[in-house]
Amino acid sequence: MTSMPGSAGPTGAVTPPPSEPARRVARFTRAERRVHRATAALTLLCVVTAAALYVPQLAELVGRRHLVVTVHEWAGILLPAPFLLGLASPAFRADLRRLNRFGPHDRTWLRAVRRRDRRRGSRPAGKFNAGQKLYASWIAGAVLVMLATGLLMWFTHLTPLVWRTSATFVHDWLALAIGLVLAGHIRMALADPEARRGMRTGSVERPWAEREHPLWLDDEPKGGRAERSQGGPDAG
Repeated sequence: MTSMPGSAGPTGAVTPPPSEPARRVARFTRAERRVHRATAALTLLCVVTAAALYVPQLAELVGRRHLVVTVHEWAGILLPAPFLLGLASPAFRADLRRLNRFGPHDRTWLRAVRRRDRRRGSRPAGKFNAGQKLYASWIAGAVLVMLATGLLMWFTHLTPLVWRTSATFVHDWLALAIGLVLAGHIRMALADPEARRGMRTGSVERPWAEREHPLWLDDEPKGGRAERSQGGPDAG
């Protein structure tokens, strides 16, 4: 070790190497993220316009009821469009197949949730856990029912009065149920920043994936395109 002029001591101290950047796992492609964003935007538009139609205080504040009705109708009609366009993406279709498969590990996950068991390894999950699969199935069915009942309410001259009355009843109460389920979905997303980051940027940290979706990583190629350094370019 040597001393520099004017220094009080030797300068041979070794600088510790920078820590290795966290590895990230590719979770969603750009097409999948666009489908999610477009669907979320249309759903939010449906919810906001529905509230403006059915809550008297909001109806008075917004006004222009005919315009609100028109926006609500077309937002509902267009709601399946992002999903249908997303079918052109192989990654989107692959994730749909994952969501449609319910295996023994999903039953284990549900039992652990029912017992409020949060021990590591007690909730095995693939790319999507059992709760996400149930949510996706329920919301897909609810959208189809809302679309069907909305069309019956829109084209009043095509159906008898009893059909329209029944459709209105189902549409209104199912809309309330959807609002509650979406509130729960948003609450859980807010409680998991890394899950939100995965939907926003397309990748998640490997430790999070190992903790929350360990069976998914077993299916991913080791060191392949699924991983990249934290400072790498993002698919945006």
